[in-house]
Amino acid sequence: MEIIGYLAALVIGISLGLIGGGGSILTVPVLVYLFGVDPITATAYSLFIVGATSLVGTWPKHRQGEVNFKTAFIFGIPSILAVFATRKFIVPAIPHDILSIGDFLITKPILMMIIFAVLMVFASVSMIRENGKAKEIVEGPQQFNYPLIIIEGAIVGTLTGLVGAGGGFLIIPALVLLSKLPMKQAVGTSLLIIAAKSLIGFTGDLGHTIMDWKLLLLVTALAIAGIFLGNSMSKKVSPEKLKKGFGWFVLVMGIYIIIKELFFGGGGH
Repeated sequence: MEIIGYLAALVIGISLGLIGGGGSILTVPVLVYLFGVDPITATAYSLFIVGATSLVGTWPKHRQGEVNFKTAFIFGIPSILAVFATRKFIVPAIPHDILSIGDFLITKPILMMIIFAVLMVFASVSMIRENGKAKEIVEGPQQFNYPLIIIEGAIVGTLTGLVGAGGGFLIIPALVLLSKLPMKQAVGTSLLIIAAKSLIGFTGDLGHTIMDWKLLLLVTALAIAGIFLGNSMSKKVSPEKLKKGFGWFVLVMGIYIIIKELFFGGGGH
């Protein structure tokens, strides 16, 4: 299982390199089902892995002029504050036993995996569906819808804090629609936002989560290697077709996790 897990870590990076996002959605299931990590700890590990790989992925985008730092700052601040507060205060405060219906008990790890799986389903739909609005050509000066940006940032940050996923599928359309960024810049800027909020969010776990640094750094290194592989492969294959296929895969995975957690008892807890 561990060997499959290491291969899956490589695939996470390849998918990030190929389609610019979405790969992070696989990190928690890989850690829980292939490495047997507890779901709560897996969401913390995922923040580090996603943050580090996104940071590496940001550099080539920055060199191509596809990272807008002003937008990243305005979007990033509410998101970073929300993700840190969620990891530091909200996640530790959730009780272990949440709801009991007869013999059926919903525990904190099961709840986390179900929230995560629901997010996977939403992410898959956004990958499968062509986003017409996000393809509009932006002309004229950049404008910011500040109230909506703060709300969106806080929501995405809280979700990231709960489930450890980058949330690129939520950030990219928001950058295009709420700050009028061109699509290519939105992708590059979203990587920087994901890197900052994930890594700072991860620090909220330090002190009350026992870390297996050897596993964490090995999976991160493989995901980073995968990004470089994915970047070189992206010149030979169509990212759009891959994104749709990957979306269907994520949809099936999300439904599988919901069924597994609710009816068969989850993995890693």
